[in-house]
Amino acid sequence: MALRVFFSTFGLVFLAELGDKTQLATAGLAAESGNRWLVFAASASALVVSSFLAAFAGAWLHGRVDAALITRVGGALFVVIGGWMIYSSFQGSPG
Repeated sequence: MALRVFFSTFGLVFLAELGDKTQLATAGLAAESGNRWLVFAASASALVVSSFLAAFAGAWLHGRVDAALITRVGGALFVVIGGWMIYSSFQGSPG
């Protein structure tokens, strides 16, 4: 069971991070600085810390808040942020 949780979490996070803006920013920083190992260490550390906070926040919420509510709120936030990004991409564009 533990290995299943490990691999499903790894796969989900790995696929979610591929090609996202954080990965692109990290590639840009590595290209700009020329110090790929320092950029790797910093970005990996940031992901570890943010994952730590998310895991402990999720554990704290477990049993306090209905899981379906968390899923709905998370989904709604993705929709709102996506809509805002689409809307803002048209601001200032010609036409």
